[in-house]
Amino acid sequence: MALLQVRELFPILNQEVNGHRLVYLDSAATAQKPISVIEAMNRYYKMDNANVHRGVHTLGSRATDAYEGAREKLRQFINARSSEEIIFTRGTTTAINLVASSYARAVCGEGDEIVLTPMEHHSNLIPWQQVAKATGATLKYIPLQPDGTIRLEDVEKTITDRTRIVSVTYVSNVLGVINPIQAIVEIAHRHGAVIMVDGAQSTPHMKVDVQHLDCDFYTLSGHKMCGPTGIGALYGKKELLEQMEPIEFGGEMIDHVDLYESTWKELPWKFEGGTPIIAGAVGLSAAIDFLNEIGMDNIEKHEKELAALALDRMSAIPDLQIYGPSVNRAGLITFNLGDIHPHDVATVLDANGVAIRAGHHCCQPLMRWLDVSSTARASFYVYNSEEDIDRLIQALLQTKEYFGHAIG
Repeated sequence: MALLQVRELFPILNQEVNGHRLVYLDSAATAQKPISVIEAMNRYYKMDNANVHRGVHTLGSRATDAYEGAREKLRQFINARSSEEIIFTRGTTTAINLVASSYARAVCGEGDEIVLTPMEHHSNLIPWQQVAKATGATLKYIPLQPDGTIRLEDVEKTITDRTRIVSVTYVSNVLGVINPIQAIVEIAHRHGAVIMVDGAQSTPHMKVDVQHLDCDFYTLSGHKMCGPTGIGALYGKKELLEQMEPIEFGGEMIDHVDLYESTWKELPWKFEGGTPIIAGAVGLSAAIDFLNEIGMDNIEKHEKELAALALDRMSAIPDLQIYGPSVNRAGLITFNLGDIHPHDVATVLDANGVAIRAGHHCCQPLMRWLDVSSTARASFYVYNSEEDIDRLIQALLQTKEYFGHAIG
């Protein structure tokens, strides 16, 4: 599929906002949905809607096939060994909380260590704070370099034989840093630690192979990869998932129930209590088809080219501060324009039909490390073009002119 034709497949982008053609540069928050995903979910509700696993009627069988087919498709997409290692969740947040509540609380104790980085999204920080409070474990942080990257020497110094859990983001949603996950995994395993990778910002934008990475857990969110909201997944190595107890109890996840004791289904269903996210899985399946048709290598190349172009052109704007590394970065740019509040920047850009994000991006500790209260962020995806970068630059120059008194 030609990338120039991709935009036409997203109905929401075929509109004007405030009298201008919409330029959507907020895909790090959520990606837009191609018509194939919308139609797949619509078709499910029109033709196949039924609960899964329970019924023997035709609609129930079709719904079950679609739901479990989506699991197998996701297994292939990230190259897990078995579909038993794919647990459907509401998203990355739920997946991280599942590991924190079920696995980490069982294995951590007084004096043990949980290693993170200061660039983590709140969803990969707060659950570990709660584990530390509950178990007596200590939180440790791999220090950041001035450009927001991490050095493997510092990883080596931070992870010790007392480390039980390492949990790091693959790609920072603020800095655009792409962390050296394979090397971090190797260091963690050498010390006997289990490592989780937050893949919310990596899975939509690059080819992911969890067996090649050798991570123990990996999380993702469907809505960031052209799928619907409310669906995501936890990948876990089978031997670890089998050790873990469910944290949600009820229908679907049980094997045998009597008045005083119950037993659980086998993987993956023991972690999917209640009626699952069936339509979400159908939409995620269609999104994976869409991404595969374009090709993940093509998507990554396209985004990095756009980011490099935007980085070059934004760097030429006086008083515009860009955060994160200048090379080997993902398709997003976080910045501030002089003393203009990021919300004011985003407001002027929105008046020009350009949608960006402004705020702390669920990374308040990182904002403090950057010595700012908030930032603006433009993030790119497969449906963006060089013309979108032109519109971004024009709107930023207009913002600079409008708030000239706040520059410097």
